[in-house]
Amino acid sequence: MDRDEGFRALASPARRRVLALVRDAPRSVTELAGELGVSQPAVSQHLAALRDAELVTVEVDGRRRIYRPDLEALGELRSFFDDYWNGALGRLDDAAVQQAAHRKVAS
Repeated sequence: MDRDEGFRALASPARRRVLALVRDAPRSVTELAGELGVSQPAVSQHLAALRDAELVTVEVDGRRRIYRPDLEALGELRSFFDDYWNGALGRLDDAAVQQAAHRKVAS
């Protein structure tokens, strides 16, 4: 999975909404279009972008295509944010410890 492609796909609020809906339960294009109040072609375009970014998978069930989140790919994106926040929080903790040590020396 290309992490940058995943972030680009999720830059769209509509795609984030589609992803949230398939996260809650596997859905077809028809179901998603009904819930979002948009056309099936519009939903298909969003799903194509999410599929290209490997954020959703599709299962063929007769004439229907059922979409689900790709939890492994989403885990890779989450890992990026976990690393980011852990680093940021670690630096904040270091700064707080230094500030406390400075205050202790100054008093």
